[in-house]
Order: sequence, then C-alpha cells, then structure tokens
Amino acid sequence: MAFSISNLLVTDDLTILLGLIAGTVFLLRTFYRPQPLVHPILLGRQSEVAKVRNPGESAVYRNYGTGLMNRFPLRPHKDVQVLSDLVRSELEAPRTLWNTKITNAALQDRVASFGTGLLRLANLQSQESNVLLLLNECIEFLIADLALSSHSIPSMTLATPNLLSPVLDTHPPSAIITHAEFLPTLLELIYDAGEEGRHHTIVVVGEPSSRVMASVASKVKVLLWTDVEREGVKVPKIMSPLPKPSDVFSVSFFADSDGHVQGTQITHTNLTAGVAAIHALFPVSALLSSLDTIVSTHALGSLYGRAVAYTAIFEGTSFATTESSKLFRADEGTVKQDVTDILSAQLHSIPSGTILFLKPAHLDSLVDAILREAKKSLVLNAFAWRHKITGISEGFVSKDTLWDRLVYDAARANIIGEGAGTVRTVIVGEGLLPANLLTPARVALSCPIINTLTHPAVVGPVFALHALDLQDFSTAEENSSKTFAPVGPPTVSIEVKLLGVDDSAVESGADPKGTLVVRGPPVTKLLSNEDVESASGYVNIRTGGSATSAGSDEEDSWTNLGYKMQVLTNGAFRVVQA
Repeated sequence: MAFSISNLLVTDDLTILLGLIAGTVFLLRTFYRPQPLVHPILLGRQSEVAKVRNPGESAVYRNYGTGLMNRFPLRPHKDVQVLSDLVRSELEAPRTLWNTKITNAALQDRVASFGTGLLRLANLQSQESNVLLLLNECIEFLIADLALSSHSIPSMTLATPNLLSPVLDTHPPSAIITHAEFLPTLLELIYDAGEEGRHHTIVVVGEPSSRVMASVASKVKVLLWTDVEREGVKVPKIMSPLPKPSDVFSVSFFADSDGHVQGTQITHTNLTAGVAAIHALFPVSALLSSLDTIVSTHALGSLYGRAVAYTAIFEGTSFATTESSKLFRADEGTVKQDVTDILSAQLHSIPSGTILFLKPAHLDSLVDAILREAKKSLVLNAFAWRHKITGISEGFVSKDTLWDRLVYDAARANIIGEGAGTVRTVIVGEGLLPANLLTPARVALSCPIINTLTHPAVVGPVFALHALDLQDFSTAEENSSKTFAPVGPPTVSIEVKLLGVDDSAVESGADPKGTLVVRGPPVTKLLSNEDVESASGYVNIRTGGSATSAGSDEEDSWTNLGYKMQVLTNGAFRVVQA
C-alpha cells in the first residue's frame, strides 16, 4: 500500500498561521537586528605596535590614525601654524562664547585692539614681559591669551587657586589680568609680600568698587579692561613679528600628587597638536561643526581645558563652561560636580549643548539621576533596560529606538531639559572613570561615551576610547568601582610605552603592565630645576628608566606620567593604578 506525503503531514489553518508567524519573526530578527556602528576588525587592533622592544619595557604603541610615514599630526589644518591661526577668517557665521555672540572677524578685531592697548598702557615688551591670567572662564581669557601670544608675550596660568602665592613669589609677572571681584584678595597678597621697589600693573575685568580703588597703593597701577581695549581702538594697531610654532607662548603651573608645584612650558605646536588630537576623537560620520555647542567642565587654566576651548574656536562652535570650572571665587566655596553644575552652563546665552566634556563625577551624577527617573516606569523600564543592553552588546546605540521613546527620552528630559534631545557625544576626562559606569552611561544617554586619560603636562588627551567602541570586557570581579574603564589607544599625536614590564610574563602571553611614559607634540616641556627655585618646593616630574623630560632634542626623550597601566589584547589601555 503506497503512502503519500500528504498522508504523513496533517495541517490545518492554525498550524499554517503559526508557521508564518514564526518565519516572519525569524526574518525580522535576522534582517532588522541593529548592525554594529563600526566593523569589529577595527576594534580588534586599535594600536600599531612596534615589532621590537627593549628588555624590561613594552613595545612602543601608537594610534593607527597617526598618518603616513609615522608623522605625528601637528595641527588640525595645514594653515594652522600658531595660536592665532585657530581663529579662522573663512568662518563668517557668528557663534556664542559664553554670553557673547561674535564672529571670528570681530574676535580678531578685539584681540588686536586689546593687544595694542596693553602694549601702550601697561608698557609691556615683546619677548621680555610676561602676564599672569588670573581669570575665570570667559571670553576675556581667550582674547588676552590670543593677544599676548600674537606679540610673543608669554602668559601664565594656574591649575588650582592655591598656587597663586608661590607663583607670585617665584615668578613675579610684568602684569596681572583679573576680575574686579578678585581684586581685593590680590591686592592683599601683594601688600603682604612687602616687595620693596617692585611695581605691579593689574588689568581688571569689570568695575571695581570705589572703596577697593581707594585702597590701591602707589606701587600698584590698576587699568580697566574697557579702557585698555578702547585705547587699542583709537590708535593704529601694533603689529609684532609673527611668532614661530616652536615659541613658548604660555607657562602653566599645577601641583602633582605630592603637592609639589610644577611648571610646564607650552609652545604653539603643543597647543595645535592638542587641538588636532581632540578633533580626531570624532568619527568621520559625526565630525564637529559650527552647528555644535560645546559645554566644558574643565578650567582654562589647565592644558586640557585650554585645548577644549581652542577646539571650539577652531571648529566655529558655540562654547561655555560650567560653574565648577571657576578657579577663583569671592566666597571661597566649592561647587559639587553634579547635574546642577552641568546645567549651570545653560545660564549663559548659548544654544543647547551637543558635545559635553565632563569629569567622571559629573557623568556618575548624570547617569544616576536619569536611571532613577527611568525606574519610575516599573514595567517598561525592565524591558527597556534589557533591550538597550542587548543592542550595546551587539555594538549599536541610538536615541531613536522604541525603548528610548517609551522610557529614556522622558527620563532624560526631566533631568537635563532641552539638552536631552541635542546631546550627541560625551567625552570624559581629568579623572579616572569606574569600569561599572561605562555601560549604564551608554544606556542612560544613548550616545557615544568617549573615555580619555589626561595629564597636566600634556595638551589634550593622552588616550581616548574609540567613539563607537561599545565593547565591555569587565568580569564580575572587575565590576567593582575600584576598577577603571579602558581609555582606548593613544591619541593620534602620542606614542607610548610601559617601563618595568615583567619580561617572562609578556613572553608567556600575558598583557604587559608597567609605568606609562609618553612622547609626542602635545607633551610639553617641564621647567627644569634651574628655571625654578628649589626652596619654594618646585621639582621636576620624576622619570623612570631611560625617560627624560619631554621636549628635549634627544630622539629617545620620554616623559613619565606616573600611571601604572595595562595593555589589553585589542591594543587599548587601562589604568590599573594611578
């Protein structure tokens, strides 16, 4: 007796319907599953590794984006040679810097006017005088910095306010530029120093009170910023010889982990290379443009904060800083690094921020607030969290998902307001980010989170995580807040290696671990012991192995940054001990 297939397969309409549904779900999952934002091959080898290494050292690592013939990028554009070139005349559209809407042409005019007025009224001499910028973040800081550099008059900046007294004692400036509210404190420091025969010139931003002006001694000359700038408008502009890229245009003072005061010299090349490194953080598909607004929590007195500000100047973006970035306060209070501080940037007349340069504490506070707000949707939040985590594990993150519309958009809007829809990238620096915060931050903000490693002696970031690298290699043990998140490969202008490496462990296949040393155009030259007074606590950054001070002419010149780091298998780095 013959049997046909139809005798073996008994179906009905329900079976066919369920089969169609199953097939449709399979096809949808296969073809509509989000694709990784960057090819995994690019994330598998993020650093170019030298073929040889010295005993006790790792190989030399550099970024694959460094360029042809292993030449470091020294500038963000071929026409940018010195600091003033970052103000590009071809950009004609106005942008807002803090509370001032200004075009590049108007900014250049103000820089030229202030520089001329300062030379005339303060009697400063090119290549001989120096000026202390005792300013909080404002457009006057940038105008003064650009004006001084164009006349080859080095500026001096402080990373922390407690460095003022030792710097005034050991490096008395030819002039000081400060705010009206800080003038009484500055005058008190000058009078307490009791310097016989030394005269001081102070340029004041704002209007000092008549009581303060009445207390000004004869050896102190006080000029108003408005008078200096007005003087430069009335007379023909003074043009000084164009500085060279290798000229030092500023000196930055900071304190190391032991409290010792450090000084570092910044050349035009250092600064332009730092701007080039920040410019390279953004993928080609999401480059900075004049439509962006940068919000920074980093003080302009630090090298990293200054590089961020000049990146905004070069790109033509609007720019503002937060309340916590202020170094000098009349009330001597401190500002918490939290969501309120991030939102303080919106007190300025800037468009809503699109690029946030935050510190780890800011990101922690922001993520915690958004996720707590999202948890108010008890049922939907569980599904939303699971699907967002799944997308991130597959290399995809976006604000346009169903779960963002149902849960996270509203949570972000309740916390950061208008910025919930405009923030597209967050860059974390000037601190170490806990490993267990990185993935929750990507869920809460649904945008690239770029973790960087910075140092007071380096302009711009030393390392930076790839903007679209969503990998998470942490284990259960590493989820502790004491473990730091990867900081990615070296930036395009830096090459690095590790000292004190265990050779036997490396040869057996273990990840190299050791003390970080770096070199490259953004690494500044540190003031030598001959340049400072050892009695005042000035010391040089200690180096290890064959490392020496950065900026020397020796081919093997390296600077020890003091971090103990590990190289991961994919060429990214991670701090294991600060």
